[in-house]
Amino acid sequence: MLREVTAIRYVTPLREGGSLPGVVEADDLGTYVVKFRGAGQGSKALVAEVIAGELARRLGLPVPELARVELDPVVARAEPDEEVQELIKASAGGNLGMDFLPGALGYDPNAHPVEAALASRVLAFDAFVENVDRSWRNPNLLVWHGDLWLIDHGATLYFHHNWARAQSVRHRAYRWDDHVLKPYATQLSTEGPALAARITPDLLAEVVALVPEDWLDDGDRNAYLDHLAGRAAQPEAWLP
Repeated sequence: MLREVTAIRYVTPLREGGSLPGVVEADDLGTYVVKFRGAGQGSKALVAEVIAGELARRLGLPVPELARVELDPVVARAEPDEEVQELIKASAGGNLGMDFLPGALGYDPNAHPVEAALASRVLAFDAFVENVDRSWRNPNLLVWHGDLWLIDHGATLYFHHNWARAQSVRHRAYRWDDHVLKPYATQLSTEGPALAARITPDLLAEVVALVPEDWLDDGDRNAYLDHLAGRAAQPEAWLP
């Protein structure tokens, strides 16, 4: 399972995006950006974060460490924002934390060229998990100590928002025209198939097993594994 920590102090909300994540200190002396289960996207966003984020990490892509953050709403009692207070109250229990990268900057494609092989692997990974949030408008990339880091995968795996038609879209092609790393992904023809070959049923079972049971509301592990393994089996359908 994911490493588990307990929140001891709510530091500040992050106003980017619609889910209102917050910076939280935990009992392991670490600081995490926490996505809350009580946000509008609900637990599905947390499931997507775990499956996509942990898959990316196992494929050698730079994603900050993930953890399950146990939250008692009392930690936010000093927060004056009523919206944040309500969100925290609705998120008692387990939430998704990503290791906070202090001083990290948002990715600027004009100021930070990305090595071709890495850009190609990221684009191929995003194609597999159908990441709609890696455009120049919303790259969900950070630069920390000069290195690129992938964050915020809550909008991936959007097949799980409609299980009734999930099978019909299993081999859907990926729309990559406005992917922020497209100009740098000049080795996609070699790096893409190489990455796809590493997405095995065993690897998928390993990452799906990391999802906490209480986050799986209307889709079980087998449903996720069946869909993703089927998609991985036909990379020619989704690789750009």
